[in-house]
Amino acid sequence: MKNKPLYAMACAHLCNDINSGALPALLPFFVTYKGMDYTDVGGLLFASSFLASVIQPAFGYLADRTSRQWFMGVGIMMTGGFFGITGLLSGYWAIFAAVTFMGIGSSIFHPEAARLVNKISGTAKGRGMSIFSVGGNAGFGLGPLLAVGLIYLFGLEGTLFFAFLSFIMGLLMLLWAPRFVRMAGQMKSESREHNLKTSDHEQDAVNDWSSFAKLTAVIIMRSVVSAGVRGFLPLFCIQILLVSHATGSTTLSVLSILGIVSTLIGGRIADRIGYARTLKAGCLLLVPVIFLMVYCHEITAVYLLLIPLSLAVQGTYAAFVVLGQSYLGRNIGFASGITMGLSFSAGGCLVPVLGSFADHYGIENAMWILVGIAALLCVCAQLLPEPYRRSRR
Repeated sequence: MKNKPLYAMACAHLCNDINSGALPALLPFFVTYKGMDYTDVGGLLFASSFLASVIQPAFGYLADRTSRQWFMGVGIMMTGGFFGITGLLSGYWAIFAAVTFMGIGSSIFHPEAARLVNKISGTAKGRGMSIFSVGGNAGFGLGPLLAVGLIYLFGLEGTLFFAFLSFIMGLLMLLWAPRFVRMAGQMKSESREHNLKTSDHEQDAVNDWSSFAKLTAVIIMRSVVSAGVRGFLPLFCIQILLVSHATGSTTLSVLSILGIVSTLIGGRIADRIGYARTLKAGCLLLVPVIFLMVYCHEITAVYLLLIPLSLAVQGTYAAFVVLGQSYLGRNIGFASGITMGLSFSAGGCLVPVLGSFADHYGIENAMWILVGIAALLCVCAQLLPEPYRRSRR
């Protein structure tokens, strides 16, 4: 595994996802200073996530047909550039268009980047993907803090800093990408030579569409559960457990911090015991954790359960991305676009339905719905096989 390129890719992932992470923190300022209502800000979130799920697989498909290493640099520049000008725009539809193109930029970056990370990770693909994923997690964690700080110092014009940061990182990726691609090609050649020496038949990747379809269903349900927990857990703590707003909201900060560690741990575990087995174990752990959170009615229990919850959700991230790449060994970019796109966007598109349910029947009943979805997720995950490689005849 090539460590330096992986750390550089993690930094690029941070500079890309810090923009998406900052968007929710910007929305209250849009309500206050630009006169938006909740329908308006909901539209911005929907646009950024929905288009990503549709466009990202398309760019993954293009990356598979021929290497488009410039996707990464241009994607980062687009993501930060269009997000950076949102603070300068006044009309809603102008901001809507900027956020839309921000989502397109992110969709351009992820498939090619994940495809390259897969290549330069060698046999430690789980660990490599976890390092790359930590960059994204850190971006989502730092984005809100940076956005609020910049706006308090410079007003809404402070969002321009995101454009500057992304331009620098995008330029660096345009310079580094050719070298990283050459490294990936060298590792592939060395691996092929090793296989020829140790095996009578060269191993060739195949596409297992049936298993990938099952994995896609699992990712959609996992995304709904993850987005539901992040959206409703603070409200559950405040309204049902009767804690302060600060105590309830801090659950998400703790979960984000734990997620960085859990992602690294999960990647190493996946390399040791297998990607499908790691994902199955995480889904199995998720059911009792969410059940106990809702059942115990104790804020102390909720905070203690954030540790296994982080392992169940973030600890399986690298596993399902690499698993998707393994199922579609001939279309790694397309697989990355589907898995990473749906994991981010599916929950954002479907959780509003759960929110409507909570409005009518209460937040606690909505949390019990999440327990049910987690149980169904667990059952479906057990049907996933470990990836295989077929000998070329």
